[in-house]
Amino acid sequence: MTEQHVMPAAGAGFTPGEEDLRSVTEWFARYDALAARGEVEAMAGMALFPLNVVTDDAAGEGSAESWDRERFTATMGEVTAGAGGDSPVTFESVRTPHFLTASLVLVVTDAVMTAGGHRQAVRYADLLVKRDGAWRFQTMIQGGWGGAGDTAGAA
Repeated sequence: MTEQHVMPAAGAGFTPGEEDLRSVTEWFARYDALAARGEVEAMAGMALFPLNVVTDDAAGEGSAESWDRERFTATMGEVTAGAGGDSPVTFESVRTPHFLTASLVLVVTDAVMTAGGHRQAVRYADLLVKRDGAWRFQTMIQGGWGGAGDTAGAA
């Protein structure tokens, strides 16, 4: 006899409407503007902590960690330290949302980052969760962050 797995009805067949798509686009526009200005505390205000960070390191070792607000703000503070300076970091992004339900969306971003005249292509994904009517990011997935913000020194 074959065991059958039944999918929950909660997301079956969900198709986002224009408002769903617009709300995610607007969320990212706000987040990107805050990041460009280096407003890390405001960026953290758009998260649902603890935040899952899924990544790998230069050796190709994958990891998944849980960051609290303090670790997020410390790490992003370092990352955005030059934001708004003489040579700002810019992103050209194309985002593809994959709605699982009306309150869960996985967004894959293909972007080109320019900093100091150097351009680099990046791909990452974010899981956004709608809570109390507002989107909050809960999981960040991107290669190369292994050990970032790790105050204990372990990757």
